[in-house]
Amino acid sequence: MLKLAGIEKAYKTPGGTVPVLHGLSLEIEAGGLCAIVGPSGSGKSTLLNIIGLLDRPDSGQVFLDGETADFANAAEAARLRNRLIGFVFQSFQLLPRLTAWENVALPLLYRNVPRAERRPRALAMLERVGLADRAEHRPNQLSGGQSQRVALARALVSDPRLLLADEPTGNLDSVTAGEVLTLLRSLSQDFGVTIVIVTHDRDLATACGRRIEIRDGRIIADTRGH
Repeated sequence: MLKLAGIEKAYKTPGGTVPVLHGLSLEIEAGGLCAIVGPSGSGKSTLLNIIGLLDRPDSGQVFLDGETADFANAAEAARLRNRLIGFVFQSFQLLPRLTAWENVALPLLYRNVPRAERRPRALAMLERVGLADRAEHRPNQLSGGQSQRVALARALVSDPRLLLADEPTGNLDSVTAGEVLTLLRSLSQDFGVTIVIVTHDRDLATACGRRIEIRDGRIIADTRGH
């Protein structure tokens, strides 16, 4: 599903060039639940942005679902990203003036899916994450766990092959974080979507089928199994 080959990335700062990723290569098979862990500054967020085609590597290649990401062609990279990738963020990023179902339906709006089709698909996805009774609620009427479930529904409503989650439990208490993890595992199994999670939460990482540890822009451990 996902392959990275020789990824290099550095950022220019007033104090000079700061290397972040050093020839990083990895493969993640379809349908897996994988955690990327590491201390702050290790390069894991940069890696997630490159996997999500939001940032361009200085060198190396990204392959998604058998296609080579063309970072030199912004429109083509955007097409690949919109077709294959869903995103979930720590801060939920729900639009406050929209209801839960309207937030979930946003990716369908951007794909020019007719409104008559958007609403049923959004409602069906909200039901799948256990929030059918919150469809008409706005974000300020939802708990943190409910907001993250809406964000998950939004990320999955367009049937992505790859779901990228950046600290998805970072703003949640331990009980709610556990519920979100259970939901992620269920969604991975039910939809066959590949899920990659960047997290500082060791318990969350341990519960994933695979854990990749990054330090100083290099993979130092790659562990499978619980």
